[in-house]
Amino acid sequence: MEAVTAVLIVLAVLVVGLIVLAVLLFGGLRTSIFFTVHTQESVIVERFGKFKKVARPGLNTKVPFIETTTRPISLRVQQLEVNIETKTKDNVFVMVPVAVQYVVGEDSVVDAYYRLANPEEQIRSYVFDTVRSSLSTLTLDSAFESKDDIASSVEHRLSESMARYGFRIVNTLVTDISPDSRVRDSMNSINAAQRDRVAAQALAEADKIKRVTQAEAEAESKRLQGEGVAGQRKAIATGIAEQYEMLRRAGIEDTAEQLLLMTQYFDTMQDVARNGRSNVLFLPSNPGTLGDLTTEIRTALLSTQAAHKGDEQSRDDARAARSQVSRGGSSRAERQAAERRAAPDYGDMRGDVPEQPHRAPEF
Repeated sequence: MEAVTAVLIVLAVLVVGLIVLAVLLFGGLRTSIFFTVHTQESVIVERFGKFKKVARPGLNTKVPFIETTTRPISLRVQQLEVNIETKTKDNVFVMVPVAVQYVVGEDSVVDAYYRLANPEEQIRSYVFDTVRSSLSTLTLDSAFESKDDIASSVEHRLSESMARYGFRIVNTLVTDISPDSRVRDSMNSINAAQRDRVAAQALAEADKIKRVTQAEAEAESKRLQGEGVAGQRKAIATGIAEQYEMLRRAGIEDTAEQLLLMTQYFDTMQDVARNGRSNVLFLPSNPGTLGDLTTEIRTALLSTQAAHKGDEQSRDDARAARSQVSRGGSSRAERQAAERRAAPDYGDMRGDVPEQPHRAPEF
């Protein structure tokens, strides 16, 4: 009986041991021995609080109850948004959002975990300091033009400062520079006024070109029109001369002028009747009145010719009298007579034209 009792006790102990071992293996003991690390992550293993190793992605082991693991450290690129309110050189407050992209190097996991307690706050402080020192030397317009320069300055300083802590700065972006809404409205008004001025100058220049081109076209048109009128008059004069010569050869030399005037008279009446804009036009329609017109034209031509001859004779007498006075060899009475002859005769100017004999027109 005692042997059987001993066997039963041993079996009971074994069963209890197996149950405890199973619980430990498939319960807390399993998790305390084996652990996994995800891709692009690293885990630090500590033994009694001291750094032991860096666990890479995959299945890893540790000594239960002796070694512990830290939180996973991400190796992916992370982005930190920083909004900075600062003042420019011309005393304008602006809001500058800055996006900092950073990553922890695989070889710098230990430094990134142990040397910085709060890396985001550290990066934020460097960004604030760099942006404010950069914008304090720039005006608002210059700040808009220098966004890339500000981003480069922030990236350069962060790269130097955070490299010793195991962080690598991938990129730094200044996404916007936002002044107050009233300042934006003023800037838009200034821009609109400048564009209106440029548009007005362009319109004025276009109108100037249009007017100059139109004036040049009118000048060229008038020049060509003048050449056409001159050619027309020349052709008319040539035609009249040829007609007169033909009439003279035909033996109608004495009445050639009257015949040509009558022809021109009837042509004029026909042209006025065809192209005139008046409703009523009073003209002498009797061909006999052409003689009076011919007489008046002949009288005017002869009077003008006589006036020209009188003027030439008066100028010749005046020159002769002046030459006689200049010689001084005559008596006082002769000099006075010469001066009277040298004085201008205003009779011609009053229209005292000597009558010239002329032949009455024949029909």
